[in-house]
Amino acid sequence: MDRFEIRVILADDHPGMLAGVKHELASVETLSLVGEAANSTGLMALLETTPCDVLVSDYAMPAGEYGDGVSLFKLINRRYPDIQIVVLTMLDNPAVLHTLVSSGIRCIVSKSDAVTHLIPAIHAARTGGTYYSPTMDGVVRSIDWDVRSRNTAGVLSQRESEVVRLYASGLTVTEIAEQLHRSKKTISTQKTKAMEKLGIARDVDLLRYAMENGLTAAAATAATDAPQE
Repeated sequence: MDRFEIRVILADDHPGMLAGVKHELASVETLSLVGEAANSTGLMALLETTPCDVLVSDYAMPAGEYGDGVSLFKLINRRYPDIQIVVLTMLDNPAVLHTLVSSGIRCIVSKSDAVTHLIPAIHAARTGGTYYSPTMDGVVRSIDWDVRSRNTAGVLSQRESEVVRLYASGLTVTEIAEQLHRSKKTISTQKTKAMEKLGIARDVDLLRYAMENGLTAAAATAATDAPQE
């Protein structure tokens, strides 16, 4: 009788994290590490030539040809629907986790939790199950799913959503203020309130949230549709 084995590929741009995960996986007989990559370019090339069952991937891997985050995971799901994904990340804000879970990612491990949580996460992913490490479980439980599903931006007001869209399109706070005929202070306050409601602390995470929730696509029409004051 053949031994049960899960073929795993690792993707992370931090060598130290890769080394720690490899060491942990090596101690589990049911897991076989078949490849590793440091960005989406190497990962996609690896997936083309190396059969695997579960991909363990960092959420943020800049500089890759295929991007990162949810857009990368969706691409992988389209090309390789049989591969299950475990996300390993430091990001733990509700907006990012809401986007991940809504896109079908059900196994998420925080880098702030023990790396041992990857083992049950990989096994759960392989069987189509769900696994959140303690930190992620706490955040996921705190999300008001009904509220966030009502509109693209969760609980944002129309004007807050408008500011986020324009900011994600590349405009500065000053430029948004000029375009919407509001004061710079008002725009800054609306942007800050939007980030607070989304549980986002960094501008880069706000941009990522906007891109992954289709807000950037709407940015071009936001100013046209906005009422003039």
